Amino acid sequence: MEPEGHYSSEVEVRRYEALLEMTDLVVRHSDIAELFNELVVRLRPLTSCPIVGLSLHDPATDRMRLQAFDGCEGSAVHDGVPVDELPSGWAWRNQRPLVIGDLRQEKRFAGVIALGLEKGLRSSCSMPLTCGERRLGGLTFGSDRLNAYGENELRFLRRVAEMVAVAVDNLLSQSALAQEKDRLQMLLQVNAALVANLDLQKQFPAISGYIRRIIHHDFASIGLYEESSQTLRKYALDFPSAPDLFQIGQSFPVKGSSSGQAFLERETKIFRREQLQGFQSEVIQQLLAHGIQTICCLPLITRKGPVGTLNLASMRDTAFSPQDLGLIKQIASQIAVALDNDRAYREIAYFRDKLSEEKRYLQGEIRSVLNFEEIIGESGALQAVLAQAKTVAPSDASVLILGETGTGKELIARAIHRMSRRKGGGFIKLNCAAIPTGLLESELFGHEKGAFTGAISQKIGRLELADKGTLFLDEVGDIPLELQPKLLRVLQDQEFERLGSTRTLKVNVRLISATNQDLEQSVAAREFRSDLFYRLNVFPIRMPALRERREDVPLLVRYFVQKFSRRMGKEIESIPTATMQALQSWGWPGNVRELENFIERSVILSEGSTLNAPLAELNPNGKAAERRPETLENLEREHIVRTLRETGGVIAGLHGAANRLGLKRTTLQSRMQKLGISRQEYEN
Repeated sequence: MEPEGHYSSEVEVRRYEALLEMTDLVVRHSDIAELFNELVVRLRPLTSCPIVGLSLHDPATDRMRLQAFDGCEGSAVHDGVPVDELPSGWAWRNQRPLVIGDLRQEKRFAGVIALGLEKGLRSSCSMPLTCGERRLGGLTFGSDRLNAYGENELRFLRRVAEMVAVAVDNLLSQSALAQEKDRLQMLLQVNAALVANLDLQKQFPAISGYIRRIIHHDFASIGLYEESSQTLRKYALDFPSAPDLFQIGQSFPVKGSSSGQAFLERETKIFRREQLQGFQSEVIQQLLAHGIQTICCLPLITRKGPVGTLNLASMRDTAFSPQDLGLIKQIASQIAVALDNDRAYREIAYFRDKLSEEKRYLQGEIRSVLNFEEIIGESGALQAVLAQAKTVAPSDASVLILGETGTGKELIARAIHRMSRRKGGGFIKLNCAAIPTGLLESELFGHEKGAFTGAISQKIGRLELADKGTLFLDEVGDIPLELQPKLLRVLQDQEFERLGSTRTLKVNVRLISATNQDLEQSVAAREFRSDLFYRLNVFPIRMPALRERREDVPLLVRYFVQKFSRRMGKEIESIPTATMQALQSWGWPGNVRELENFIERSVILSEGSTLNAPLAELNPNGKAAERRPETLENLEREHIVRTLRETGGVIAGLHGAANRLGLKRTTLQSRMQKLGISRQEYEN
């Protein structure tokens, strides 16, 4: 053994030189791992110190982050170790060194000592790491010799710890500044993404990516609250490891879910795996099955209150530190503002589109309204209908108007609307027979962009246009069976979804429908749902055919003569008695519409002041028809056959028989079948 004096002088000189070198070392290094691995290399020949352990205290969790260095590039890291389980934790808490001469005899710190013994350590010395008033953590030196740390070693290691504390404080400050810079940059990126594009759904995966660079997470979503169903609907998603597990638009109950709890309590919530296993939510169970360990849910609060939640999930069980939460809350505030702006933008766009649709619709409707400035007639049958309309108008009851084509069913529907409390709202019409079956659902309920091929933009349906007004469904009997349940739901619950959407829309609509079909027969033939028929048939009104109110024919004839005379710049002052008798005697299978078309032709043919009506069209023999009610069906049959011959057997189209008779194609075909008109009768 060397003399004590020789040992002291030579070793002290070497240690002093080492301290000088370490001064340069701590200044030169900007990485903690590199600094400590080189520190181990420098200390090993001076203190027999093969391993140095660095423990940094986290004030937020009151735990230590332990990192062991052995002079190589690698290092073992243990996050979140309780203070009292580490010798360096004891040194940090008591602010004085802790020397353990024989690790095998130490009963405290069992976990970390067991690791040290595995690596061949026999004694240790722990020093507090303190810089000024800042208690940073602890520094533990491990030796493979028993009782390796005497007074000389302690004095030297205390100096080392002081220098290391300054270096660590500096590096932590630099790291904190760098982290703060990264966090601010991330917030700017998120804000720029939200401002640049109002479509948050499309932007969300990119926003989630920006957040992931700073705050690790494996899953992110936004859930929006649906008040009508008390659910949270997935508005935006980002789950790179399982992109098809969830779909945008899926809804789940607010109660019994992690995000629902954050929404209801308006507080940020962090749930660990053991807590998540207590939820019955299918969504949470699926996330757990995919390895999620922690979920952080933040309420999204706008000027109008909470609108949903921002949800982040991680496969790490120690994810989302208090420091992370402060940043996530800022992001949640930005997203809440973006959602508020998005909602306002969508509302403006919706009402703009709705006004545009209403304008386009009403411009088209003005022409049909002006065709009948008022309901013409004084017959008892018509007055009974008007009395029924006046009775039902103040209520919101569904009305079913029955009657042949051309009897004025739409006029009565409009009259009911004008006399109702909804007269300030729109009167929106949809002819169910005039629209192809494939497009009828879209026309009625609307559709989202991309709902089907050709859906290049969102479309507002007639139901939304009729909100707080009246929806008139003409030819309601032609609604296909597969569409009838959706219409029934509107009548029952006043709610529906657009095509391609899972979002439920609420409306306040009164329904008036009309048909020339026998719906009871259609119900019996299972071509029309009985429950829908009963909902439509709350208050039925039957429109009389023109042949059932012949006393109104003279009034209608004079009205139409005046109307078309003014339009054509003619002055027709008289109508021959024989002409009026013939018109009053005719059966008018097309009812008022056919009479109107006939009078229009008559005005065109009239040269002087007397109406020159082509009565030959009403009588194949060229003579004015006499009042013979018992032969009206025969006269109607002859009239249809004659018109078919004149059009060469063409039924549909501008020059077809149906248009000339003022009938719809389907109505004319139905009349031909009823009257037994065969093709041979009008083609030869």
